[in-house]
Amino acid sequence: MTETTIKKSLFSQIFNTLKQAIKGDESFDYTSGSIKKAVILLSIPMVLEMMMESVFALVDLYFVGHLEHSSFAIQTVGLTESVITIVYSVAIGMSMAATAVVARRVGEKDPVAAAKAGMQAINIAFVINSIMSIFGFIYAKDILLLMGASEDAAQHGFRFTQIMIGGSLCIMLLFLINGIFRGAGNAAIAMKSLWLANICNIILCPVLINGFGPIPAFGLTGAAIATTLGRSIGVLYQLYHLFFGKGVLKIFVSYFKPDFKQIKALVKIASPGILQFVIASCSWIFLAQLVATTGGDHGSAGYQTALRIMMFFILPAWGLSNAAATLVGQNLGAKRIDRAEKSVLTTAKYNVIFMASIMIITLCFGQYIISFFTNDEMVKVIAVEALQIMSIGFVFYGIGMVLINTFNGAGDTWTPTGINFFGFWLFQIPLAYVLAKHFNMGPTGVFIAIPVAETAITLAGIFFYKKGKWKRIQV
Repeated sequence: MTETTIKKSLFSQIFNTLKQAIKGDESFDYTSGSIKKAVILLSIPMVLEMMMESVFALVDLYFVGHLEHSSFAIQTVGLTESVITIVYSVAIGMSMAATAVVARRVGEKDPVAAAKAGMQAINIAFVINSIMSIFGFIYAKDILLLMGASEDAAQHGFRFTQIMIGGSLCIMLLFLINGIFRGAGNAAIAMKSLWLANICNIILCPVLINGFGPIPAFGLTGAAIATTLGRSIGVLYQLYHLFFGKGVLKIFVSYFKPDFKQIKALVKIASPGILQFVIASCSWIFLAQLVATTGGDHGSAGYQTALRIMMFFILPAWGLSNAAATLVGQNLGAKRIDRAEKSVLTTAKYNVIFMASIMIITLCFGQYIISFFTNDEMVKVIAVEALQIMSIGFVFYGIGMVLINTFNGAGDTWTPTGINFFGFWLFQIPLAYVLAKHFNMGPTGVFIAIPVAETAITLAGIFFYKKGKWKRIQV
């Protein structure tokens, strides 16, 4: 075989694998096929899915960053996103439980049980989110004030917060249903639903913010309307494929009938998972409030700008690490512990390479990236400092994500919950407070505390991974 023929054959294999990953193919057996191919098939659509999720915040940030009173608008978007991380926490916790159970049942070759488990997870999400949405809608302005926004900023932006929190059910369902698809091994549907949602948001944002023809300009409120409508369209796309798709999971309306035994099993897995992410979210909320009170409106806007950009890079890495959750769940279900371990190591290697590349980009080009999203010079200075300091820990973030998803995919949700509690509440928050207040470092102290704490959390994750409790969990 000539060198040219070998190159063509290799290129053809790579192209076919990429095509298979984006198109979605549930016929691939993740419990017996090539581990490298399995990671690629799962991670490519998961990375693209998470990139699309992070684009929501960046699109809003871009358009509102060019409005009059942009510092108020950026602060409102950032503080609202910080509060909505609680919704994300519940959504991710539930989706993680759904992924673990669905993946385990699929690994056991029981797709009916997998489908029923997924539908019970949706029932739980409806109940939880209804309470959160009502509370957030009523107390939107008070929430912004509590987060450290000035009276003017809160008055200017509370309608945005009302719509975002009031319509957060679509956020919950987007994450949860995508978790169901990922557990079944069909990450492509999850990716496509976020693509559709984002395309709608990108089209609607400038129209509803600035007005177009007979459509009036809603300003900052228009960004919330556009984002909520976009996500709702994505959910409708997901539901269509759940009921009428041709994948492993076959859904029937009867599966929505409450099954309290299954609900109890899901809650048992999801509760520490939700707590795990609430712990992290509340830590970020505290940091946002600390920056707002020590750095003022411009300090808060700068931090929120940097945070949104950082999340744009971190969420794809989280998507890549999600491959570990599916592979660990399915291989443990198939009693292939050795494959589960190899899947973790392979995914971690790819994530380290990705995050190291992103770290170099943000350190070298952070100023140019920030300039694209805001015209306010004071906001720019703080945002660049925040982004460059936080990006120092990117490699450790990447390893930590894979380990967290390994534990969660195995159903061992208590281990990362404990790690998060000690890492965020007993280390990151006190460190940030001492640096910001006691040493009078202000927002800079908060920025430094983030990579230091994330590194400590990753080291703890490595320790518990090697202990191996996650291999023995039954779900």
